[in-house]
Amino acid sequence: MKLSYILILFSCLIVTSVQAQTLRGSVVEEGTKNKMTDVFIRDLNSRQNTLTDTKGEFAIRTAVGHTLVFSSPGYTSDTLYVINLLTRRIEMRSLSIALREVTIRAAPRFNPQAEYPEVYQRSKVYALSPSSWFGRDGKQARRLKHYFEREVQERHVDSVFSRLYVGSLVPLRGQDLDDFITLYRPTYAFLRSNTGPSLAVYVNDAYKKWQALPEEKRHQQRLTLQ
Repeated sequence: MKLSYILILFSCLIVTSVQAQTLRGSVVEEGTKNKMTDVFIRDLNSRQNTLTDTKGEFAIRTAVGHTLVFSSPGYTSDTLYVINLLTRRIEMRSLSIALREVTIRAAPRFNPQAEYPEVYQRSKVYALSPSSWFGRDGKQARRLKHYFEREVQERHVDSVFSRLYVGSLVPLRGQDLDDFITLYRPTYAFLRSNTGPSLAVYVNDAYKKWQALPEEKRHQQRLTLQ
């Protein structure tokens, strides 16, 4: 009987250790090898999630047979089927256009508190619990919470400053329209106080600036009008 008990306990310890294993790795931009910060990584099986750090590195609790999804604004999402727990190097490919609205407009409204309640629970800070202030899980949860807040804001900008809306105000189409939206995409803070007529004025002023730009500068990094 004692031997059977020991064997059962040993089996449980093995299962627990397998479930608690961690996959580590790094994420870089394909072609440039630039390290990518704040790439969102989620385990579709266990709902574990994390972000890459300032060095582009990550660590996530997962298991063989699970599927991980790597996503970052402006990049094609990458999927990894975990066949072992060796250190991985993930290369993410930049989208052909910087805008994400084609995907986002067709997707359901993003509600991170409903989709990831465990993150918001772990992010809470309790006065009599030092671990909630300084613990690794709490800090990571707060990083994820900030990431979700930024993502909600970015999706709002995508939905308001859309190709349909901007294209109805300026005579641009195709790649020119995409480049224009990328160059003059407003911030979330700007849109909070500029909607309707004032946003239309913003777009018209931006189009005048677009016309004054040399051709080669109409495809540069995004500008912001305030």
